[in-house]
Parts: sequence; C-alpha cells; structure tokens
Amino acid sequence: MLDLKQDFFTLFGLEPVFAIDMERLEQAYLDIQGKVHPDRFAHLPDVEKRLSMQWATHANEAFRTLKSPLSRGHYLLEMRGVDPAFDTNTAMSAEFLMEQMEWREALGEAQDAADEDALEDLARRIRHSSKTLVDELGRQLDVAGDLEGAADTVRRMKFLEKLQHEINDALTALES
Repeated sequence: MLDLKQDFFTLFGLEPVFAIDMERLEQAYLDIQGKVHPDRFAHLPDVEKRLSMQWATHANEAFRTLKSPLSRGHYLLEMRGVDPAFDTNTAMSAEFLMEQMEWREALGEAQDAADEDALEDLARRIRHSSKTLVDELGRQLDVAGDLEGAADTVRRMKFLEKLQHEINDALTALES
C-alpha cells in the first residue's frame, strides 16, 4: 500500500516546499487514512493488522509534521541536509536576544501580578512575531534558498513556540 520510506511530501503527493496547500494536505491525509485505518483490517491476519497500524502511524506523523510550520521547516531543512541544531547552536542576533529577555521579563511580571490582560497582550505579540517568522521562513526556503538563514529562523520559531506554551500555561493557571 504505502512505502514507509518515502518522504512525507511524496506520501501526500505534494512538492517539497514550505508553502503547501493545507486543504490539499488534509484531503490527501484523509484519503490515506481511509485506505489504511486499522479498523479496515480488523478481520485480517495479525501481520496485515500490524502493517495497517504502521501505515496509519506513518501517515499521522507525516500529517502532524507538514501541518505545523515549525515542524515542516525543520523537516525541509533535514531533507536538504541541514540540522538546525536546536540544542547546540544557540547563537542569535543581539536584537533577538534582547527581545527574548524583554518577553521573559514581561512573562515573569505578568505571572507575578496574576495579570491576565498582560499575558493575553504578550501572547498576541508572540503570535505576531511567529507569523512574521513563518513568512520569513517560507521566503528563505522557497525563494532565496537560504538554508543557513532558514535554520536560524527555525531556532527562533522554536523559542517562540516554547514561550507561547509557557504563556498558555500561565493563563491556564490563572483560570484555575
């Protein structure tokens, strides 16, 4: 049925680019799930059941990866032989480092003051910055071919995603 070694873009019949048609991705995913869902294989021998589970798992992983701009960018970089080095390359521009410090300080102050409005405002600013980085990553990968710049952008996106999770956690804590 499926080739578990093919890349995620090929699996869904998409070009390996950052700017993908999300509706097409979702439709391709649903089509594949319709073919490989384990329920369709429940009456078959165990070997075929296990294969269907592997196919479904592979399709789920591929869909999650391509649906997320951060994961998709990371995946494209890996396909092109570039490791964003999340754990080892922490070099960022002085401007981004200053912005990080300001955001962290704002988060800490909002948490200490239990200020939901400040947390919501910070979340909006982070979402705006994240959107800007997604647009930049698309340009770097699809237009400029700037893999080093794209790796830097992916690292920045990873930081913002983590910060967004922390803000969401702080908002949830205020609600309980």
